[in-house]
Amino acid sequence: MKLKSIGLIACLAFLFIACTEQKAEKAPPPPPEIAIVEVKAQDVPLYLEFVGEMSGLKDIAIRARVEGFLEGVHFQEGAEINKGDLLYTLESQPFEEKVANRMSAVAEEKTMLAKAKGDLDRIRPLAEINAVSQSDLDEAMAAHEASISSVEAAEANLRASKIQLSYTKIKSPINGIIGKTQAKVGAFVGKDPNPVILNTVSQVDTILVTFFITESQYLAIARYLANVDPNALSNREPNLELILIDGSVYDHKGKVDFVDRGVDTTTGAMLIQGSFPNPEKLLRPGQFARVRVKGRVVQDGILIPQRSVMELQGLYNVFVVDAENKIATREISAGPKVGSAWLIEEGLKPGEKVVYEGIQKVKEGMTVNPTVVDPKSTDQEKE
Repeated sequence: MKLKSIGLIACLAFLFIACTEQKAEKAPPPPPEIAIVEVKAQDVPLYLEFVGEMSGLKDIAIRARVEGFLEGVHFQEGAEINKGDLLYTLESQPFEEKVANRMSAVAEEKTMLAKAKGDLDRIRPLAEINAVSQSDLDEAMAAHEASISSVEAAEANLRASKIQLSYTKIKSPINGIIGKTQAKVGAFVGKDPNPVILNTVSQVDTILVTFFITESQYLAIARYLANVDPNALSNREPNLELILIDGSVYDHKGKVDFVDRGVDTTTGAMLIQGSFPNPEKLLRPGQFARVRVKGRVVQDGILIPQRSVMELQGLYNVFVVDAENKIATREISAGPKVGSAWLIEEGLKPGEKVVYEGIQKVKEGMTVNPTVVDPKSTDQEKE
């Protein structure tokens, strides 16, 4: 009898354990945690970016203005120089000889002038008392005037020779930074028709950046500026940003100081030139950078992270979490990209919740446990 009781108790215990395990297996798993972002309305400035090339405020090519052999280089390559500093010297003997000959010619002409003046001073009183004929006086006066002209011509030739002699000393025309010399001592320079460019001096306290924009981009910028400030185009206020090759934003803003008169019919682009202050001499001619300019501001715009958007055959969709924490697919109309976000033109309203991470894990009608995250802080942590 005792054995039967023990067997009955064992069977009941076994059935209880089996039922408990069956109930445990049938219990549904908890909803998965999904990172979401809350949609907010904000003013979104839209920027246009262009690739620009830098040049100095002045980039002066240094050339020899007379022919000759290079005798000296008087600067350190890549150094800062001042206006008037001696850069190069050319052989000067041929030009010194020419100056000496011109000086001799001037002296000779002045001697002839003195003789002509003496003859005129002697003949004029005699002509007044009719001691000599009028033709003799006229001849003396003509000889004197001719001598004056000869002296002036000789002095002009002397000045020209001295100018050519001065060209044998090449000096810096501006303050700036000089580059690498393109000619060494002993080279023959200044020969036409293609005289050697000896060097280039660049004034870099202000840097010019040239870039091209399309006709439609120009119209968009011009209309926006006209609506904000009708005098914005003529005021030339600093409204340009420079993004350097390493991705950093340049500390100083620039301004547009030149807009070409028209659109190039072959490319459909318009040349724009901006200027940026360069007190630290960080920018150099020949660098490339992106120029960013504000196009317009979207009032109450909606931005969501790009990773939240699904694109398929030109259609854009997002997963939205409703009030019951269920997933719903929403078709949207996406506008331009703004950094790592996307400007949404239609399909979303402020306050709605959009799946940020794990879009591969969710589907229509699925219940989730949403967790609000800040996309900016999340991206910084991953970096």
